[in-house]
Amino acid sequence: MRTRVSNNKEQILCEWRHRWVRLTPEEWVRQQLLHRLVEQYGYPASLIAVEKAITVGEAKKRCDAVVYDRAMQPLVLIECKAETVPLTQKTLDQAITYNRKLHVPYLLLCNGVQTIFIDGKNNTPSGLLRYTDLLRSE
Repeated sequence: MRTRVSNNKEQILCEWRHRWVRLTPEEWVRQQLLHRLVEQYGYPASLIAVEKAITVGEAKKRCDAVVYDRAMQPLVLIECKAETVPLTQKTLDQAITYNRKLHVPYLLLCNGVQTIFIDGKNNTPSGLLRYTDLLRSE
């Protein structure tokens, strides 16, 4: 991952948005997670959308990231927090609220210290799955 300082602010290159973005603690977690998904778990970088805009009721929201299947159907909703922010029921509730719009089968919560991968079919936590395993279990 590439970082730089511009106008006295740290930035990181977001390969998914094709631009430099402010390097916040949450952004660091997001970029680390996305690179790990691509490099270690075989998620196609081209099938990941970052800061996916959705409308929840009247409010405009943004999912941290959404992974799609090969037919461009949403597959995994990703919610990231900074390392200092614990993953709580509130974090899960936020992802569930976004999922009411997207209807993805999997939720992934990450704060850099802890990663929770939830199989929405059973509403149970499971280990992080390789992309090919996600497609097989659909």
